[in-house]
Amino acid sequence: MHPVKSYIGIGANLGDAKAHVLNAIMQLGRLPKTSIIAQSSLFRTAPIDSSGDDYINAVVSLDTVLTPHALLQALQDIEQRFGRERPYPNAPRTLDLDLLLYGAMTIADAILTVPHPRMIQRAFVLIPLLQIDPFITIPGHGPAHQFMPQVADQSIAKI
Repeated sequence: MHPVKSYIGIGANLGDAKAHVLNAIMQLGRLPKTSIIAQSSLFRTAPIDSSGDDYINAVVSLDTVLTPHALLQALQDIEQRFGRERPYPNAPRTLDLDLLLYGAMTIADAILTVPHPRMIQRAFVLIPLLQIDPFITIPGHGPAHQFMPQVADQSIAKI
């Protein structure tokens, strides 16, 4: 099987969020049959549809031979190691790993939706994503850069 380029959104706002994000990036690089191709800068963002401290966010590009569902499971395993709890939607979190894109695939099943359904609505995804791949196209939506005006009012700062 040939590697597939995938993009992972990373966020944290509980505990030492910056350390959690950096540690998560290291753990992504250790996934079986997976390598990190690129990683964005770290960004500080205000919570959206949530409360709590600001988030630290980043996006990583991976080449992986893991299937989309196996990659999702690996991401959830990493989240669990960081003590991720899901008491309610958009709750503050020690670590959030989202499978944003898996090659040019679109997936919509009971477990996984790719492209991530809210990625085009979030500056904390689009800005780091475009930093590492300025010409990326989101399957079913078109070029990612066209969504920037819709997120221009969201607070985000490079760390």
